[in-house]
Amino acid sequence: MKTLTDTIVARATPAGRGGIAITRISGSLVPNIAAAMLKKMPTPRLAMFSSFYNAEKIPLDEGVAIFYPGPNTATGEDVLELQGHASPAVVDMVIREVLKNGARLARPGEFSERSFLNDKLDLAQAEAIADLIDASSEQAARSALRSLQGEFSRQIHTLVEAIIHLRQYVEAAIDFAEEEIDFLGDQQVATDLTAAIAALQRIEDNASQGSLLRDGIVLVIAGKPNVGKSSLLNCLSGKDSAIVTDIPGTTRDVLRELITLDGMPLHIIDTAGLRDSIDPVEQEGIRRARAEIAKADLLLVVTDATHPEEDYTQLMPDISKKTAVIVVRNKIDLTEEEPSLTPGAQATIIALSAKKNIGLDLLKNHIKASVGFHADGEGIFSARRRHLDALARAKQLMLQGQHQLQEHRAGELLAEDLRQAQHALGEITGEFHSDDLLGRIFSSFCVGK
Repeated sequence: MKTLTDTIVARATPAGRGGIAITRISGSLVPNIAAAMLKKMPTPRLAMFSSFYNAEKIPLDEGVAIFYPGPNTATGEDVLELQGHASPAVVDMVIREVLKNGARLARPGEFSERSFLNDKLDLAQAEAIADLIDASSEQAARSALRSLQGEFSRQIHTLVEAIIHLRQYVEAAIDFAEEEIDFLGDQQVATDLTAAIAALQRIEDNASQGSLLRDGIVLVIAGKPNVGKSSLLNCLSGKDSAIVTDIPGTTRDVLRELITLDGMPLHIIDTAGLRDSIDPVEQEGIRRARAEIAKADLLLVVTDATHPEEDYTQLMPDISKKTAVIVVRNKIDLTEEEPSLTPGAQATIIALSAKKNIGLDLLKNHIKASVGFHADGEGIFSARRRHLDALARAKQLMLQGQHQLQEHRAGELLAEDLRQAQHALGEITGEFHSDDLLGRIFSSFCVGK
């Protein structure tokens, strides 16, 4: 990891031609770079029109320069923004001149990393910057903004404070075990612990919704040839993504579409029809289909309603036990059935017609229900898989501690479980972290953030 003494530079706007490009510089050399390239020091926080000069006093570009003196900046350091013309060649010349004045190119996410390391943002807020940039729907953007504004972190801090209070109470009981006062015998610890677990569950529920808004789910469409898989893909995506014919085996490769379902990203994968084939190209398509089935979050097994004798369970050996399954009985327009939803022991069965667009609302609503998603985004904040893992570990530890209290009144074991739960929650905001974790998180950011 580079040290914070380095001055860093990067383009902060997307690459390519455009009206304006912003070059961002952060670090101790900012005043020197400003003096060298602008020939005067801008008034702090006031936009100044200027040419941007090289060492030979030749203008490279002209535009607006804004100087933000630290520590009251996004990174906690002196920051200079040069807003010039968005020609890749011009921006490159400006950045090369900044490098000649002692800066180095920023790594992906390094500006956000410095915000975290200089206590301008906690880790959850820093991650929310990338989530806001990458938001694929209005709901996802709102949840990311809530996290960036600190809503997720505030709830975590409140819960941590409750755990600290519990730890103090329990550890007092351990320290004064010989006193007549039975700290663990009264209901205060049990009541406060139950309330803390309930608060953690509420946070976990909201975080799960935020994770779905951020990442969505992978939905794989599978089944035999000619049952209407490609028609279903086209119906869900709202366009002719796949070729639809009466010839079996039309789909030879994996087709992918990304749509949003009430704000939740849905990564739809259409696969080749599953059957025995001597065609090597079709065999490869079937192999890829089985590989996608194994990785699916949700599997749509499409069957033909005109052949009710066919058993969808023959596909079950390819399906992970963790994968949710929905059986779609397609082509009910040919059997003159009404659209329906029938819960089953292994899977829910939905009767519909992709060709006539009948019963699609039943399917869409059940997809959302299958993953626990609801469209009401109030109070939801952006969350990542690592956040959910930390929350799950903390909940397991607190439930374990609750069992120790109820069954054995083992204060020492409860205290240790609470300590570890606090540590797990601290990983979310970065109170406890490793350099390896920071490297993985910030390397996924775009350059200039």
